[in-house]
Amino acid sequence: MKIARVDSHSIKVPFTFDGNPTGYGGRNWTTNNILLVRVETDNGIVGWGEAFCYGCTDAVRAALHNMIAPIVVGEDASNIARLSYDLQQKLHLFGRYGITIFALSGLDIALWDIAGKAAGLPLVQLLGGSGHARLPAYASLLKYRDPERVAARTRLAVQQGYRHIKLHETEEPEIKAAREAAGGDVAIMVDTNCPWTPEQARLMTLKLRPYDLHWLEEPIFPPEDFAAIARLREGTGVAMAAGENNCTSFQFRDMFAAGAVDYAQPSVTKVGGVTEFLKVATLADAAGVTLMPHSPYFGPGFLATLHLLAARGGPGGMIERYHMDLEASLSGDLVNPVDGGFVVPTGPGLGCDPDPDVMKTYGD
Repeated sequence: MKIARVDSHSIKVPFTFDGNPTGYGGRNWTTNNILLVRVETDNGIVGWGEAFCYGCTDAVRAALHNMIAPIVVGEDASNIARLSYDLQQKLHLFGRYGITIFALSGLDIALWDIAGKAAGLPLVQLLGGSGHARLPAYASLLKYRDPERVAARTRLAVQQGYRHIKLHETEEPEIKAAREAAGGDVAIMVDTNCPWTPEQARLMTLKLRPYDLHWLEEPIFPPEDFAAIARLREGTGVAMAAGENNCTSFQFRDMFAAGAVDYAQPSVTKVGGVTEFLKVATLADAAGVTLMPHSPYFGPGFLATLHLLAARGGPGGMIERYHMDLEASLSGDLVNPVDGGFVVPTGPGLGCDPDPDVMKTYGD
């Protein structure tokens, strides 16, 4: 079973979230952007993956088609671990982290989808687990920079059954508004997206302690300054989360060795795909760190995260769901929680191929 073809599809789905669209990389968000990776084998099996893209879609597509596809076409699609190693080794000159690994992640997810389809098994069973049919969800609010809007969206999330709510705010008034809106029995997390120096982070973390944060996420720039995060964690007593910007298991190894985090957040579309995610999960278990994947996606990356968490033997983490209202879904109702949790797909591979009508309508 050889890889015959590698394609990609850029999908942009409009959304609403009761606020002015804000994003990252100097751009505002008006659509949820997904880069699908399609891999076809010589015996006709098609696998789907997702590569992290947001505002770097063109660069990731170029890495996929110009660097990765020429290496893998004609290779054995079932030799996933070897392909992951070979690609990382052969392409290391162009960067061990970032764009190259994003593209590799999409390919890797697609190959695992193919493996499940070839075996007639859902990915969760292929990975040795099937005990978690449902996984708890948490609402991941977008950035508002407005206390009233934060409070309103927090109340809506609570009404919808969420018991854990994550903010993307950096100022005390917004976080205070969320806590007051949620009440004392709902967990509040805060993802700051790397805004502060170590000293700024210390002062802000102490200001936020009265709001009983379940965790504070990526408070320091640069995000790989694990020693500084460890000092912040130890000095304030506030639980720390990080890892969405880590690529490969080696950055997680260093983060755990520093004692930086209580919660590890590998992103399957960024870290190196399913293959590398599994390595990170093993390291997290050995370090006594809770695995809490970064998963604000709506395509194959989201589905892969469901399977990866469901395959774990012990208590799993939660699944992150962007608290936005999409105009359409590539994965149908699987991206919508029911009674506070997500259903793990039971079909072969990832369990759900991207909706072709959605691809046609929102593809570019």
